[in-house]
Amino acid sequence: MSTLKTIKSALISVFHKDGLEPIVRKLDELNVTIYSTGGTEKFIKELGINVIPVEDVTSYPSILGGRVKTLHPKVFGGILNRQDHEGDIAELKEYNIPQIDLVIVDLYPFEKTVASGASEQDIVEKIDIGGISLIRAAAKNCKDTFIVSSMDQYEDFLSILSENKGETSIEQRKKYAAKSFNVSSHYDTAIFNYFNNNEEPALKISETNAQVLRYGENPHQKGYFFGDLEEMFDKLHGKELSYNNLLDVDAAVNLMEEFKGEAPTFAILKHNNACGFAQRETISEAYSDALAGDPVSAFGGILIANTQIDAATAEKIHTLFCEVVIAPSYSDEALKILKGKKNRIILVQKEIELPKTTIRTCLNGNLVQDKDHVTDKLEDLKYVTNNKPTESELEDLLFASKLCKNTKSNTIILVKNKQLLAGGTGQTSRVDALNQAIEKATSFNFDLKGCVMASDAFFPFPDCVEIAHKAGVKSVIQPGGSIKDQLSIDYCNNNGLSMVMTGTRHFKH
Repeated sequence: MSTLKTIKSALISVFHKDGLEPIVRKLDELNVTIYSTGGTEKFIKELGINVIPVEDVTSYPSILGGRVKTLHPKVFGGILNRQDHEGDIAELKEYNIPQIDLVIVDLYPFEKTVASGASEQDIVEKIDIGGISLIRAAAKNCKDTFIVSSMDQYEDFLSILSENKGETSIEQRKKYAAKSFNVSSHYDTAIFNYFNNNEEPALKISETNAQVLRYGENPHQKGYFFGDLEEMFDKLHGKELSYNNLLDVDAAVNLMEEFKGEAPTFAILKHNNACGFAQRETISEAYSDALAGDPVSAFGGILIANTQIDAATAEKIHTLFCEVVIAPSYSDEALKILKGKKNRIILVQKEIELPKTTIRTCLNGNLVQDKDHVTDKLEDLKYVTNNKPTESELEDLLFASKLCKNTKSNTIILVKNKQLLAGGTGQTSRVDALNQAIEKATSFNFDLKGCVMASDAFFPFPDCVEIAHKAGVKSVIQPGGSIKDQLSIDYCNNNGLSMVMTGTRHFKH
């Protein structure tokens, strides 16, 4: 039997009618027999096109408030029969079951209903039963049956109908079957995740919105982003975000989340770590002091502000080559200035809830964990040394702790007057991280005298506090928890340093 099939009959039952009319008219033009239900049937009749109610086929009305309409052997038999199977054909005749070559159906808007904050009763009513069953049945029988499972497919399907005069190939039917199983699996994933609420240890992820990136981390790697960037940002200018851009933007957003609602704060990131960071009375001052932290690494970096970027700040930014600028808003003049570089990506960050978990591939599986939602606060601090930090030192310590939390381990952060002086990032030794930070700060002529130091994990030996003290560090914040904590405490007490412990480690691998 030929793999080409001519559509002679169709079942149409959809929630969304947008874009359906041209398809219905084309089917009518091709003399296709149309079966339908409820609102779709009414819609087709109002177009002046003949339609057979499913109730006339099943001899059964829509019952239970519309919960049961198409769930009937005469409907599913018409979809699932094998057209080259003598027994199936005989049973169609015996039970007066019509052949159905095409199914057009979509699903109740479950995800949109959840997102709207609707009641549980309304959400449950948007769990489609008949629709999902029709999709699976038609997709399973793609050898003979064509399935259109979303209004997003209408335009392409109309082209197939028009170009081939109602004839479809096995390749087209398989392609649409795959699309349909994508639709059905995504739908079931959304329902499971709603009911599960992270109680059952199961990893079910479904993202159907895919953006093809120029490449991955390197040009020889393919790259994709699955998600809705338009929900997160308004892109005002520039080229498309790359794989590496997206990783840096993610790091920037998570870091600045720690300083939401605070005084004007500016960060410059490179390779997921802050190379410049400052908080000042104006965003222009914050940018200048952030840039001073490492003007070399800032080249080609990601810039982010926690408040509107004005013209004065934009003028300064414009002299720097940077990949991306992110802010909650921009003045008109600032935008005009920043758009002066055609490839510079300008993003407005929207207020949305970020994911509460992180997921990464590992070996032949995945690692899933809660995000590090703990931000060290004044009330969390344990004062462990004879000297106590001053009020300004406490502010710097908490400031440094937030930075430390968002920097790759092992890390040491040096801060003074709410400015990042330097960080030691991603080192295999905490001593190496500290030495790296000191060397970097001094290379940019920072005076470390009176600065504070943050560490993402405890000190097993007093070597770090000793090195820090000799460099000019006055106060230290660290989680504590080493069996040898007292060695570092003793050194601080003997040398006039203050130290606080948070009780919370902030590794970031």
